[in-house]
Amino acid sequence: MNGPANEQSQPVNRPASEQSQPVHGPASEQSQPVRAPAAGPPDPHPQAPLSPQEPQEPELREPDLPRTAKVRPRALRTGWTTGTCASAAAKAAATALRDQAPQHRVEIGLPSGRRVAFPVESCAYSPQQGTAVVVKDAGDDPDVTHGAHLTATVRWRAEPGVALEGGEGVGVVTKPGLGIEVGEPAITATPRAMITGAVAEVTARGTLVTISVPGGERMARKTTNARLGVLGGISILGTTGIVRPFSTASWRASVEQAVSVMAAQGERTVVLCTGGRTEKAAMALRPDLPEVCFVEVGDFTGAALRRATAAGLDKVIFVGMAGKLAKLAAGVLMTHYTRSKVDLGLLGDVTTAAGGSPGVAGEVTAANTGRHAYEIWDREGLLRPAGDELCRRVRSVLIRAAGGRLDADVALVDFSGQTVVAATRPEWAGTP
Repeated sequence: MNGPANEQSQPVNRPASEQSQPVHGPASEQSQPVRAPAAGPPDPHPQAPLSPQEPQEPELREPDLPRTAKVRPRALRTGWTTGTCASAAAKAAATALRDQAPQHRVEIGLPSGRRVAFPVESCAYSPQQGTAVVVKDAGDDPDVTHGAHLTATVRWRAEPGVALEGGEGVGVVTKPGLGIEVGEPAITATPRAMITGAVAEVTARGTLVTISVPGGERMARKTTNARLGVLGGISILGTTGIVRPFSTASWRASVEQAVSVMAAQGERTVVLCTGGRTEKAAMALRPDLPEVCFVEVGDFTGAALRRATAAGLDKVIFVGMAGKLAKLAAGVLMTHYTRSKVDLGLLGDVTTAAGGSPGVAGEVTAANTGRHAYEIWDREGLLRPAGDELCRRVRSVLIRAAGGRLDADVALVDFSGQTVVAATRPEWAGTP
């Protein structure tokens, strides 16, 4: 993913050296056990004692940030996703084809409705096709696709609508669990919609759009795409169109500040969300709470909990998708992608606890991604019981990390961020 704005279990266009793996840096950067605050009042919703068959509580861990993310001499600069740049290139190419004229600048719409303009690096056209290149600027979010030449070629076709295909340097999906059909180019749903919409702004004629990234196959060797089953190139990603540098010391500071601000206004419940889509779901769950209570926590759940307990808050609600919840259920309180990964063995245990057969539990343990495990639960009719069990485990971790000073509830949302599929409160499940 191009940053935590992408909340799903998808390919990550980042250096493999920065992926989830054992850390060999100084001891200060290792995953350290978390000493929970001194115990406060008893848990208002005590959990039943563990039976001999139930797993022991996981050790709480809060890995440190990578060295490169600790100190920044200036404010962090946002950038653009591969999906946004591909959309801009597609619109420029379609305009060149329609007008038979070179394009030097192009404007497109983001999913939020905001309009942004991009310079066109190069443009060529003929009566049969138009081609345009937009260079990706990833801002201060480290990404191997920074500087990539997102290239779109647009041709007329007899059939109506916009057809999309992947060209050179765009990977092909070979495994399930990524939200894209096997055999399709690794272009996720939001970029597909953005590219289609951008071309539709130019012409109502039928078009075939080919997205390519020269050098993309070489870039992909530095990522975990191959392990996830994306072969032959990079992924075209994005959910908001903007690369926001969530996983940094600056973002951690902003999370802590947001908790302090809501506490200073007399609010007693903080709602932690992993990103924009989960925040919308959380606001739908708790429309009674003012906007200040909702905090996009990114990777910094541990930091948010410490600030919440220090501020004397009463309750935390965590709303997230399967991948983040799996990490938290394993006791990982700082979920930066370089310092943690989804524990599929834990999700296999969750499957068993939810009544899944040994065969299904084994399939989940061998799943490709957290999303793949989620899809297996859904297929087997286990999404609600397994999701409830996952939420229960996360709730236990949150309460322990807060030293019993905070009550907690947890909700698992689907990958569109539109529906709560499981929760520690039964009445929340199914909330749109």
